[in-house]
Amino acid sequence: MTGDVTDVDTVIIGGGQAGLSAAYFLARRGSVPWRDHVVLDASPAPGGAWQHVWRSVRLVSPPAYTRLPGLPWSRPFQGPPSGPEVAAYLAEYEKRFAVPVLRPVRVRRVHDAEAAPGAKPHGALLVDTDERTWRARAVINATGTWDRPFVPVVPGMAEFGGRMLHAADYDAPEEFTGAHVVVVGGGNSGAQICAEVSAVTDTTWVTRRPPQLRDASFSEAELVAVTDQVAQRVARGLPLRSVVSYTGIARTPAVRAAEERGALTARPMFQRVTPDGVTWADGTRLRADVILWATGFRPALTHLAPLRLRGPLGGIRLVGTRADHDPRVHLLGYGPSASMISVHRAAARAAREVRAGLS
Repeated sequence: MTGDVTDVDTVIIGGGQAGLSAAYFLARRGSVPWRDHVVLDASPAPGGAWQHVWRSVRLVSPPAYTRLPGLPWSRPFQGPPSGPEVAAYLAEYEKRFAVPVLRPVRVRRVHDAEAAPGAKPHGALLVDTDERTWRARAVINATGTWDRPFVPVVPGMAEFGGRMLHAADYDAPEEFTGAHVVVVGGGNSGAQICAEVSAVTDTTWVTRRPPQLRDASFSEAELVAVTDQVAQRVARGLPLRSVVSYTGIARTPAVRAAEERGALTARPMFQRVTPDGVTWADGTRLRADVILWATGFRPALTHLAPLRLRGPLGGIRLVGTRADHDPRVHLLGYGPSASMISVHRAAARAAREVRAGLS
């Protein structure tokens, strides 16, 4: 960070689906791009997290429900779009609406311009990056979760002689041909990755709880109901729960085929990693060449730590999209607005409240 300070009304942190939606609605409410608001994106290219996902990932909800505001999907619906297709759609969106994105810019911390111990949040916020500091009257955080993959700490991990990777670093099953792969994680990612890797090599699926698979796809009403449940939890200031705890695991054709092969019989979580595999509490040992952690992600919010947004119950309490502890900060892509289905409404609300607060 240099000593340069640039003043702007609103800084949006994150250039994925949530950040682009926020910029769109700010502009619709009279905020002038570059002069009044700017988007800081850590990625070197447009497309959000979708440019990084593994090869088989699809946007499973129909595009009619998951488009961003102002731009319908141009592709005919011939099955769910792939990661590159969604990334290209986001890049086109950014170009179409001339979203003021600077990249790659990594935000290091957000803090008070006028820090006073014990004082209520007021005045400007400073957004520190490696190149400069932005002074803003409001911050819309839209950093999502992709940059913070979660791997649990298990005794013996440092001793493992094989390969360990998170699902964020997974691309396709062919790279594991001939290896025994232990896939850890009882969510959709764990089931989907285990299903496709088991088609080319030996696998073992390990989950913390017995997996719950469901046959039917979600209706629009069910998706809204899940979003409402998450919103209620966030409004109480509780920590976020995993998505699969609300939805269960989708029994896709690939998952169903893996079940029929007997590849998705889950074993409970092992107790320890050994140099050549894993071991359970009862002494059972399993040789493994690869341990693949499909154990999810956590919200990428470490840069907001100086603002102390977390409450006594362990979560960040939101009133709509606004942080209850600091009304200058709005969170998008967090909790109920973490999907393309829900981010449209949340971004509209955030832009409306930000503009009203600045007037």
